[in-house]
Amino acid sequence: MTTIVESSVRERLRVHGVVQGVGFRPFVHSLATDLGLSGWIGNDSAGVVVEVEGPPMALAEFHRRLADDAPRLAVIDAVTTEMLPLLDEPGFTIAASSPTGTDAVAQIPPDVAACDACLAEIADPGDRRYRYPFGNCTDCGPRFTVITATPYDRVNTTMAAFPLCTNCAVERADPANRRFHAEPIACPACGPRLSLHPTGLTADAALGHAREILATGGIIAVKGLGGYHLACDAADEVAVAELRRRKARPHKPFALLVADLDMARALAVVDEVEAAVLTSPARPIVLLQARPDAQVAAGVAPGLAEVGVQLPSTPLHVLLLASPGPAALVLTSGNLADEPLAFEDEDAFERLGPLVDTFLTHDRPVHLPCDDSVVRVVDQVPTMLRRSRGYAPLSVRLARPVRPVLAVGGDLKAVVCLAAGTDAWPGQHVGDLGSMEGAEALERSARHLVALLRVRPEVVACDAHPGYASVRLAERLAADWGVPLVRVQHHHAHVASAMAEARLTETVVGVAFDGTGYGCDGTIWGGEVLVVDPDGGCRRVGHLASVRLPGGDAAVRRPARSALAHLSAAGMGLDADLAPVSDCSPVELALVRRQLETGFGATATSSIGRLFDAVAALCGVRQDVTYEAQAALELEVLAHGVDAGESAYAFDVRDGIFDAAPVVRAVTRDVRAGVSAGTVGACFTAALARAVVDVAARACADAQVDVVALSGGVFANRELTRQARRGLTSRGLRVVTQRLVPCGDGGLSLGQAVIAATSGASRRDQPCA
Repeated sequence: MTTIVESSVRERLRVHGVVQGVGFRPFVHSLATDLGLSGWIGNDSAGVVVEVEGPPMALAEFHRRLADDAPRLAVIDAVTTEMLPLLDEPGFTIAASSPTGTDAVAQIPPDVAACDACLAEIADPGDRRYRYPFGNCTDCGPRFTVITATPYDRVNTTMAAFPLCTNCAVERADPANRRFHAEPIACPACGPRLSLHPTGLTADAALGHAREILATGGIIAVKGLGGYHLACDAADEVAVAELRRRKARPHKPFALLVADLDMARALAVVDEVEAAVLTSPARPIVLLQARPDAQVAAGVAPGLAEVGVQLPSTPLHVLLLASPGPAALVLTSGNLADEPLAFEDEDAFERLGPLVDTFLTHDRPVHLPCDDSVVRVVDQVPTMLRRSRGYAPLSVRLARPVRPVLAVGGDLKAVVCLAAGTDAWPGQHVGDLGSMEGAEALERSARHLVALLRVRPEVVACDAHPGYASVRLAERLAADWGVPLVRVQHHHAHVASAMAEARLTETVVGVAFDGTGYGCDGTIWGGEVLVVDPDGGCRRVGHLASVRLPGGDAAVRRPARSALAHLSAAGMGLDADLAPVSDCSPVELALVRRQLETGFGATATSSIGRLFDAVAALCGVRQDVTYEAQAALELEVLAHGVDAGESAYAFDVRDGIFDAAPVVRAVTRDVRAGVSAGTVGACFTAALARAVVDVAARACADAQVDVVALSGGVFANRELTRQARRGLTSRGLRVVTQRLVPCGDGGLSLGQAVIAATSGASRRDQPCA
């Protein structure tokens, strides 16, 4: 009998995707060793390079298992292979990383919540990491917030300041250990150390005293993966009220931190999809239907039926919730209203000092601030409302390649986005640019993303609003880099963002509804129907009929003024029996009347956000707001579950223009007749959804397209989105909504980037004409 011996071959594999910082090199080392293959694996600035040598059948099995058995956090986008001469080298090794590579870009992993194995260690009195707040392994721990450069190695992280002890070094070098080549590896002997500022307490003593402060109604600042958060006992009405007073946040809801899924279910209704999101490695805040009997202070989410809940993302959070102590904590961003998240210790001590009783901190630097992500499940699909920790900077795959571009988003919910080739990398949520510190945070995010991904932009994109702080940043960056600047109309960017996420390559009708966006005619847009093509073209084919908005930005904070504007446009008097009229002082009412009559100080607006404000004010829900969309959210709560029946409310739709005047008159009639705010809100939402269907379907027929993209912050309203989707689908149209990036302003930069990269650098403004 003749034995056939396979001759060996050698291949070089270049693996692209999320393959650094996720245990990929240890996995490949183990796989190759198990199959008896020789060679090496190493990181470079483009991803991972593998050279592997052995019999063809073993190599075929290597390829199969490389794809099928990769670590849970790895995402393999592509693998390219080339044949090499045999080297006949012994064994398989992990090579030193190289800063060079191809033109491709390494994908940077996000921060990942503590895995079960690490949590088991901190709960085991016999383990050397017992009660250690910073344990991690190749499956979990800090990534994006500690990476200072690529390739991803310890020397290029903030953990470089912590030399490994002998035990950790042995674990990191052991192929059989789950910490094999884990870069942020740490233990009590060599890793970061917990402390309580300014008491000087450390380790368990610091943690124990922090829990005592929380249990007795105190407020503490806690340094997490991406910066500082403010915490108090979620069941303590006095503590929650005091936190609101100190933080200058009178109504905007707080998020809750609970130990596990059972506790989450004690506070809110949690279905299977929501449970999967809560327990995912990203550990976002998930908006859930609150239980009426939940042991939570009423001041946590005043006026709302939902509560934001998250599970611990780090061992520190697990230990902070350990008994004795509060079962649920308020955990909210460490900042004052309109300021960016505090993440550097000295800055936090200065800015947050007046807000808290003490600081639970540590000595591992946060290289880049990263706030919590927020997710809402809509029709059993997780939908992003704020994309940050746990998701940033994972890329959004594009349908076709684009030239390198950096987009800076807008001034609200600011997020930058870097795009090149078939990848777009939205950065972390920065927040509103209402302060100099906010603008500085946006610039830091932009420059860090460019440096980290080693992509030099060939164009910079921004909003078309001439007064935005983000626009001034874009102008400065474009000048610094010597590249063109493209200004993108706000609602065009919203629709393009939805198109990019869905990887559409055809022309669509886009419906973009929000509160405020600078229009091509210099007025305030916000109820737009656009025809958008994949090459950057955009035509406005419909919109909400404009009304005069008295006081401009003042009306954004004062829904009563939006109501007066819509009453006036509907030809109705400003009668004192209506809540928004009676809420105005004689001086304010006289001023508003004059602005509406003359147009002086009253910019025209087609904003659906302001129309929601107007209806909420007419119903007596709210005449003033302290955070964005507050009136609309509270109206949505009242309308939830209410059957609008055969609502008689209807917009007057003509030639693509939908006039709210008949709806405003119907709302006023019902309010005067004593109809509840919930019923009025449900009827209004149903009427708006029908108007969306009518106008969008007509626009599709005229443009001969069959896809409708819904975007803009108003489409965070679940019932409006459901009804509009159902109506459009019944007309035979395909409906696209956003899931990976927010439909609100947090998704603007993705749309800006795609438009600027595809429409030509010479196009400095998008005409939407």
